[in-house]
Amino acid sequence: MFEIVFLFITVIYFMVGVLLLIFSGKKFKSTNESQKISIIIAARNEEDNIINCLESINAQNFPSENMEVIIVDDFSTDKTNKLISDFIADKPNFKVINPSKKMTEKPGKANALANGIEICSNEIVLTTDADCVANPNWAKSMASYFTNEKVGFVGGYTNQNSETPFFEMQSIDFMFLLTIASGTMNAKLPVSCIGNNMAFRKKVYDETGGFAKIPFSVTEDFALITNIDNLKKYDLIYPLDSKNIVTSKPLLKLKEIFWQKKRWSVGGMKMDFIGLTITGIAFLTNTLLILSPIFINSNVISLIFFKILTDYLFLYSTHKQLKLKITWKGFLAFELYFMLYILTMPFIITFSQKVKWKGREF
Repeated sequence: MFEIVFLFITVIYFMVGVLLLIFSGKKFKSTNESQKISIIIAARNEEDNIINCLESINAQNFPSENMEVIIVDDFSTDKTNKLISDFIADKPNFKVINPSKKMTEKPGKANALANGIEICSNEIVLTTDADCVANPNWAKSMASYFTNEKVGFVGGYTNQNSETPFFEMQSIDFMFLLTIASGTMNAKLPVSCIGNNMAFRKKVYDETGGFAKIPFSVTEDFALITNIDNLKKYDLIYPLDSKNIVTSKPLLKLKEIFWQKKRWSVGGMKMDFIGLTITGIAFLTNTLLILSPIFINSNVISLIFFKILTDYLFLYSTHKQLKLKITWKGFLAFELYFMLYILTMPFIITFSQKVKWKGREF
């Protein structure tokens, strides 16, 4: 009986993976026409990262006269503000502000972004985080997809520095989750995105009411795409494009990873049926995988390898198209990591939805 159930669930898991890959690889019309863009960067206590971020933005293959950069220093208590001010002193298209207006229910990234978006001058808005380094063609690539007037939102991929298996494990996790985000969004069933690499039309943002009107969420990016999708007027797309990648810094401590995963899981509680179904299939597949040693035989061993091979091929396809590398050490570390959090987080957030992030508690 166990073998039959395991086979049934892993086949569904495989089929869902194939569909997600097909939709994530969907091609979209783009243009080389230069558009005016505003880049919003929210920063809080990022003295170790902010200069690398700003240097990558300043080095964009994009006309500086068409690129406005607004850095929102979210009341940092370290040297972040001074570093920003010194860096942008001779760059007239860069500016730094504080989120002086309370535009959301609670302080945090959404309020910082809302303050920046309110004063930006251009119709196409890109956002990234202060711990990210953008590909030199990032701005050009993201903006290029807005040639179609129906496009209201564009998502981009984020990887992480992967010098060690521990760091690569986190990067692979990003690729895994973002391929799901891309596949579902391109199938017109958006379930997720990542705020450190996204773009949208300001008029579309305004039509949702912006972060000021969107109910508070610890995953403000997901809340925004949900509200854009609810308008039923615009296309949300997630191109698999190596030019629009940004690279973020991996977390150094398990405690930080725990709070990141808990924050994402709490935000994910508001997913619709499709998102919950995909999560449920992943939960069941990994539950059966961890129970498999109890029922071990040659057929069960084959199913274990089938599940692991499914994950590897799913990830290898995305990495190859994005011109990224994946190693077996990093992949196996990810498999253990993914199985651990997909099985434990549903129970953790059932009993506590408290989230700690950037020195704040929500």
